[in-house]
Amino acid sequence: MSQELFKAEILPIRDKLYHIAKKMLVEEDEAEDAVQEILLKLWHTRNTLEKYDNLAAFASTVTKNHCLDRIKVLKRTESLNETHYIQETTENPYILLERKSTHDLLQKIIKSLPTLQQAIIKMKDIEEYEVEEIAEITGTKVDAVRVNLSRARKKVREEYIKLTTL
Repeated sequence: MSQELFKAEILPIRDKLYHIAKKMLVEEDEAEDAVQEILLKLWHTRNTLEKYDNLAAFASTVTKNHCLDRIKVLKRTESLNETHYIQETTENPYILLERKSTHDLLQKIIKSLPTLQQAIIKMKDIEEYEVEEIAEITGTKVDAVRVNLSRARKKVREEYIKLTTL
């Protein structure tokens, strides 16, 4: 597909794609980013787009799937924050304070780990990636990920116990 044909057939449906993304992602900035990424994907695959009868329908499906993936990633990246702990407004403030200080202490301990162990423990325990995915992302072997994860958890446990039993 030529640049002119791409401009003629894909760019006019940009607003439609934006409305789909906005409906799914709610925030305007997220929707705008998603549409930009989708247009870039479509541009990179422009040579194969001619096999689709209805480009607007295909682009809409790509947008929907991209937004679903983005929602999944956003849910994964919600780390340990106060919103997970607040169940009722009448909860004891001392318990809330203790949870916050525990969270802060754990974050401090994790930041003291070597960079690779930090990344692995965050991806596994906070973002809930599988070991195989972490190995692919970090460019290490699955066994190395398991060893680093084990060492990181052991170090966090030891440091936490040492700092809380003073």
